[in-house]
Amino acid sequence: MIERIIEADRLETVITVFGSFDRNVEIIENELNVNVINRDGRIIISGDAENVFFAEKALGALLYLSSRGDSIDTQKVRYIIGLARDDKTDLVCEMVDDVICVTAKGKSVKAKTVGQNQYCSAIANNTITLGIGPAGTGKTYLAVASAVAAFRSGSVNRIILTRPAVEAGERLGFLPGDLQSKVDPYLRPLYDALFEMLGADTYQKYLERGNIEVAPLAYMRGRTLDDSFIILDEAQNTSREQMKMFLTRLGFGSKAVITGDITQIDLPEDKVSGLKIAMKVLDGIDDIAICRLTGEDVVRHRLVQEIIDAYERFENNRPPRNETEKRQKK
Repeated sequence: MIERIIEADRLETVITVFGSFDRNVEIIENELNVNVINRDGRIIISGDAENVFFAEKALGALLYLSSRGDSIDTQKVRYIIGLARDDKTDLVCEMVDDVICVTAKGKSVKAKTVGQNQYCSAIANNTITLGIGPAGTGKTYLAVASAVAAFRSGSVNRIILTRPAVEAGERLGFLPGDLQSKVDPYLRPLYDALFEMLGADTYQKYLERGNIEVAPLAYMRGRTLDDSFIILDEAQNTSREQMKMFLTRLGFGSKAVITGDITQIDLPEDKVSGLKIAMKVLDGIDDIAICRLTGEDVVRHRLVQEIIDAYERFENNRPPRNETEKRQKK
């Protein structure tokens, strides 16, 4: 049993880190089996040497985040504990405090994890960025935020959002309405992100002017997209030909972000994902970044991360069903 003391500069940051009714520090105590006490800004940690070391790292990182104005919630506490266990809390200092975009309601959009921060930096510094990761890692949301920021600054004249209309166990033909009505459900996540960033009225205004376009991937064929910020969402459901077609639409003054989750491919078993091929073909090309987000970057409910981890363990232990899946796993 050892004891360590952290001297905080301001009592307010300690109160923020501890949380309402000490909820945040209870998570640290339970996860790391330590005892944490606040005595007028002096944080006293006691327990086994290894656990105290992790707790000290985690609390130091949380105090740093609190001192720069970041909100501290239970999700962030668990994320920082994970970094402490992996001895990666120094990466927290690399997370810049830049606001990517401000929503229509005045909410600041920022990267919440180290992986998200690297993803946003890649978008800012490269012409083409591939964001690969599981559900809930903010791939689409942060890409749309970056697109709105570029549009507001005048870096681009248009925002183009697209995704393949692949039937995930459903039949497109049975949906009511015309073609646009049939494909709208597939584009709903893109609509939702744009509505939050711009507001419904502003979105509609830009849509009517042609500054914003939301359309299925098939509508991109034969076009050259200049001065545009283009986002291809759910790219794991593209074919090899569709991905090549999309990549060759890029024009002057444009930027493209391709997002996808290679663990959720809805293509027929005899089709190879165009995203998987692109990850291999484009690797190492200058001005193209490939960012791999993980379960650690999930910013949804805590159970989402646990579900993703459980499925990953299951898939890794399950042998491929057929030769096509063997090729895809490669």
